[in-house]
Amino acid sequence: MLEQLKGLRAQALEELNKVGNPRELELWRVRYLGKKSNLTQILRSLAALPLEERREVGAQANEIKKALESSLEEKGRLLQESILTSPRESQRVDITLPGRALPTGRLHPTTQILKEICDIFKNMGFQVIEGPDVEWDYYNFEALNIPQHHPARDMFATFWIDTGMGEKARLLRTHSSPMQIRLMEKERPPIRAIVPGRVYRYEATDATHESMFYQVEGLAVDKGITLADLKGTLFDFCRCLFGEERRVRFRCDYFPFVEPGVEVAISCLACNGTGCRLCGHSGWIEILGAGMVHPDVLTRVDINPKLYSGFAFGMGVERIAMLRYGIDDIRLFYSNDLRFLRQF
Repeated sequence: MLEQLKGLRAQALEELNKVGNPRELELWRVRYLGKKSNLTQILRSLAALPLEERREVGAQANEIKKALESSLEEKGRLLQESILTSPRESQRVDITLPGRALPTGRLHPTTQILKEICDIFKNMGFQVIEGPDVEWDYYNFEALNIPQHHPARDMFATFWIDTGMGEKARLLRTHSSPMQIRLMEKERPPIRAIVPGRVYRYEATDATHESMFYQVEGLAVDKGITLADLKGTLFDFCRCLFGEERRVRFRCDYFPFVEPGVEVAISCLACNGTGCRLCGHSGWIEILGAGMVHPDVLTRVDINPKLYSGFAFGMGVERIAMLRYGIDDIRLFYSNDLRFLRQF
């Protein structure tokens, strides 16, 4: 049995020298130091030997076991150092290759359309201004020809912050038109400005309604401005945004702060005006409301309506984006769904 142990040691060390990677080293450990190895079997069979032989064989077997374990540890260390200091050719980094591109953010579709709308009007000579989201009743309603108990207030489902006293009541603005009054209070004609911003409506959300959305309000006041100027401005805007081939239609509509008021519609983008489900088989899709500034509104801000006239218009930005990209649910804009946002 002693001769068998010596042969086992010589064979184990010879094979260990040939081991070249961690996987082979693990196989060697199982073969010579595992539970089913020859060395383990010898140690388990010592009880059957005579006492004197048991002592001699046991001591020799334990010595060989410690030697093999020590050699195993040293070989593992050498293999690890070899891997770290001498990587294989396939693992080398080619520094001339381009790096991996990191995912980048992008503008929200509402922001993209809002920027495009503002750029179109800036090219026409309009300045871009902003106003407060929290507004006084005076600017949101009273100064725009919508006094208390006026039936037109029913058009605006309002988020009231406090009831206050009449004109001093505070609310989340229901449209961006209050900046018309603020602007005309501070500046004298000629005035040309657009007002982009959030507006709020206290109403249930569905595929076409949200409690918060974006509007762009426009205002121009000067001597000699007529409805023809309004039509020319909005014709150019619609064709810049939707394409030169797009037809534009004006129809009468009512807004308390303009007289006359108009509804502006474009030929349906889906059917090109022939009629489909998107446009209710009419061939037209309404995109904004507009009109000539009411003389009472001008008088309230000390602008003489006999010398000056103006036009105003307002549009929903998400509605424009829905038409532009064929989106059928306004709630997608604010659902934070990356699958939707990555498309823009």
